[in-house]
Amino acid sequence: MSVLPQSAGVDFHCHLDLYPDHEAAIARAEAARIYTLAVTTTPKAWPRNHELTRHTHYVRAALGLHPQLVAERAGELSLWEQYLPQTRYVGEVGLDAGPRFYKSLDVQVRVFRRILERCAESGGKILTVHSVRSVPTVLDMLERHYPQDRGAVVLHWFTGSKRDARRAVAIGCYFSVNGEMIRSEKGRALLGELPSDRILTETDGPFTEIAGRPAEPANVQTTIGEIARVRNVTADAMGDILRSNLQTLLLHVSERPAS
Repeated sequence: MSVLPQSAGVDFHCHLDLYPDHEAAIARAEAARIYTLAVTTTPKAWPRNHELTRHTHYVRAALGLHPQLVAERAGELSLWEQYLPQTRYVGEVGLDAGPRFYKSLDVQVRVFRRILERCAESGGKILTVHSVRSVPTVLDMLERHYPQDRGAVVLHWFTGSKRDARRAVAIGCYFSVNGEMIRSEKGRALLGELPSDRILTETDGPFTEIAGRPAEPANVQTTIGEIARVRNVTADAMGDILRSNLQTLLLHVSERPAS
């Protein structure tokens, strides 16, 4: 991801490999000029994602080990470590303490700690992090195991409190916002509290919908308009802010030391 043209959008969290036609989904993101972070849920998905995005201009792949899959996939952590030198981007990773996944939380914590430690050792990584019902623990772990001078974190679909958000800002986190997050009054209130220079957009497609269809990277233009209304700025101004934020994030991390 180099200098962002004025018309480009930002989708910093999308599961392009979960659409019916993976290659076509990448092609549509490219055609729409959306800087897209194509997250993965398991290290075994990395080689194909990496191969399809090695020469794209707007789409990059991230190396993930999704917390919801850790109970079955913890054994793939060594494979994740093997692939880590191939990428600057890591995700989807994190913790999920929701009712369906709470029983694996201890394993999730061990895996997430190792991911943070390895990323800190490598330096220069950008993480997109899942934190369902676990924001304080995620922030504790970031503070202990992923120093700000070693990389950066974008909190995906953040649902923590305003206090959590202030703490996340203090340790350098960004927030990727999708349309579903601001459907509720609580979500809009939280969005209004976030610093303008820490906001990015995401779709989390295909897990969100626009007009009854799975959201795709091009749909972030709708989200930009929704965020702009909440923050009382024009959509054009919000688009400029988002592009500037991504550019700042990428440049800042590129200046950090790597092993």
